[in-house]
Amino acid sequence: MKSADPAALDVSQTDLHAMAYTDPLTGLGNLYRLRDKVRQIAKEREEDPAPFAIGIANLDGFKPINDLFGPRAGDEILCQVAHRLKACIPDGATVTRHGGDEFAFVLPLVFERKGAEKIGQMLREVLSAPFDLGDRNVRLSASFGFAIFPFAGADFTELLKSADTALYRSKRRGRGQITVYSQEIAQEMKRATQLEQALRNAIIANEVDVHFQPIVSLRDDTVVGFEALARWCDADLGYVSPATFVPLAEERGFIDALSDTLLRKAAETALSWPKELFLSFNLSSAQLMDPKTAFNTLAILNRAGLDPRRLELEITETAVMTDADTAQKIVGELRAAGVRISLDDFGTGQSSLGRLRDFTFDKVKIDRAFVSRISNDKASEHIIKAIVAMCEGLDLAVVAEGIEDFSEALKLKALGCGMGQGYFYGKPQDAVATMRFLSDRYVSVEGRAVC
Repeated sequence: MKSADPAALDVSQTDLHAMAYTDPLTGLGNLYRLRDKVRQIAKEREEDPAPFAIGIANLDGFKPINDLFGPRAGDEILCQVAHRLKACIPDGATVTRHGGDEFAFVLPLVFERKGAEKIGQMLREVLSAPFDLGDRNVRLSASFGFAIFPFAGADFTELLKSADTALYRSKRRGRGQITVYSQEIAQEMKRATQLEQALRNAIIANEVDVHFQPIVSLRDDTVVGFEALARWCDADLGYVSPATFVPLAEERGFIDALSDTLLRKAAETALSWPKELFLSFNLSSAQLMDPKTAFNTLAILNRAGLDPRRLELEITETAVMTDADTAQKIVGELRAAGVRISLDDFGTGQSSLGRLRDFTFDKVKIDRAFVSRISNDKASEHIIKAIVAMCEGLDLAVVAEGIEDFSEALKLKALGCGMGQGYFYGKPQDAVATMRFLSDRYVSVEGRAVC
């Protein structure tokens, strides 16, 4: 029996080693290559630890593109990304892929924050150009997180964790963002995690409350419904703004649990109101991407015993645009059950008129940015006038948000706006105070005072 050729054995071992350190799709190095490169540079600079940087890039919106055009198109985009990054990184730098749509790089000659940001801006620009898929082009953006050795970590694991923390902050801030790790950012992310845990516990303990703000008919200032608004006062943290905790719940993936709790409470409260009053409730962008949203919403109403025809769901144009096909299906299912749909923050999106054409809405809410300037800005007044006229032609109800004083209310009435809400007509109040408000102010359609 012949013995194995030593040369062939050496080649085989070399090939196996190369395979273990290579991303099979793009031909770039992988996480092991990144680790070894970082350790090599750190060892070389052991006696005089001169800084260097590592970075992580993550494609924004890659999953919907991958789902829409298929995995082969997704792989082609990833290969094009790899080619661009390899072609434009500085001399001596290394680029790797960790799997999915995440890439990383080691930058031996980047010593501080400004240098990392400059590299990030250059790479962002390179990746913003269209990707060629043969019969179509697609555009993507990328978010970046950087960490500087040794300030953000003295070893590979710590350094990578810091870069990942910086990337996570970039993703929180939106698309195409660049963040370089710092202690301040670490503290910010730590606070967000603490807030997340407190909020999760508050949802389980049923401690997140619902307040209700009246919506009135501007014709005679009578109450026609209430908008449900989330409120949370934590024993340790104190009052936490919904502008803080609602986006956090959406970002961390538990907005469904928060929304379900709030809708259940709001629906149970609405049962004690006169039956002609409606309940307005906000749906998040994440819920408009979940095919189960209509079923879950109607199930909550059914358990509470609230007629779906008394519910009005508010959605924003931005939320609709995230996944228009799924959102359209959800809206259709809800409207078929009798739920009304309102387009919130109208006028602040990029293609509102297109949304009115493509979707079936029952109501439009004029954003407070226009209402707050109606008394001293002719442009805002004309915009509101045009929205009211357009909605009248489309047979849509109109609500003006953020009415703060009598002059704004008077202007809106003169322009023919049907409904309004804001501090001038009533601040958000809890369920008990809302019942007192109705007892003092509301007269039912039969003309009887509500007790």
